Amino acid sequence: MKDIATLFKLRLGTFVVLSAVLGWFMGSDTIGVVQFLELTVGGYLLTGASNGFNQILERRQDSLMDRTKNRPLPTGRMQPREAVLWSSAAGVIGLAALFHLGVIAGGLGLLALTTYVLVYTPLKSRSTLSVFVGAIPGAIPPMLGYVAATGDFGIEPGTLFAVQFMWQFPHFWAIAWVAHEDYLKVGYRMLPFNEGRTARSARQILLYTMFCIPASMLPWALPGQAPMVGNIALGVAVFSGLGFTYFAFKLWRSMAIADARRLMFASFAYLPLVQIIYVLDKIH
Repeated sequence: MKDIATLFKLRLGTFVVLSAVLGWFMGSDTIGVVQFLELTVGGYLLTGASNGFNQILERRQDSLMDRTKNRPLPTGRMQPREAVLWSSAAGVIGLAALFHLGVIAGGLGLLALTTYVLVYTPLKSRSTLSVFVGAIPGAIPPMLGYVAATGDFGIEPGTLFAVQFMWQFPHFWAIAWVAHEDYLKVGYRMLPFNEGRTARSARQILLYTMFCIPASMLPWALPGQAPMVGNIALGVAVFSGLGFTYFAFKLWRSMAIADARRLMFASFAYLPLVQIIYVLDKIH
């Protein structure tokens, strides 16, 4: 069971499912028990399937990197066929749960799965654009939650997608800065530029962290219609974005791994804080 949890990255799944549930509450004030289970269990299983297939395809690379060499597939504790069966079962059940919530919600789940496994995973060793591609499935959960609650696919869930999409860049790049030596062993191109840990890459990380601030204002600044959130959420989002940017600025000045790690942890705090304040402000 521990190896299955590692294969599925269940702790990461909690983060993903939280953003989907918060997206639901942006679209609806209530959520039934059945819908909650379909969204959370379906989201968990689909995220697990994506991570499982990713590790199946990358098991050779994982065996070469310090941060991944103890995973079930590189160590031989789990065979590829077994991992395929677990991942396939999780994917089928997860998609069935999401499609039961709605066709659009299920379609978004299928898009996230296929983009992550079939496009992002092989692109990591070919182009720095992999982070851009990976940000697409990574930003779908809050949009999926909103669409599952409302059945509508429009600008409102698009703003939630934009917030999480922009957050992906400093988040991924901070991880890539910390794990750069490991990534070099297998040829992953995860930093903004092929030169690696350079001032140019640090400037790009700072710039995209700053972009999180206007992105976080979008739910408040919907054109031609009532905003999704009020001034309290706007103020907290902007203030949080400035704090997030501070850590990126520190990395730009020092180019130190320690500051990249601090930026990484700041990214884990920033996104749920902003999404939770959206929901609380909306309820208020």
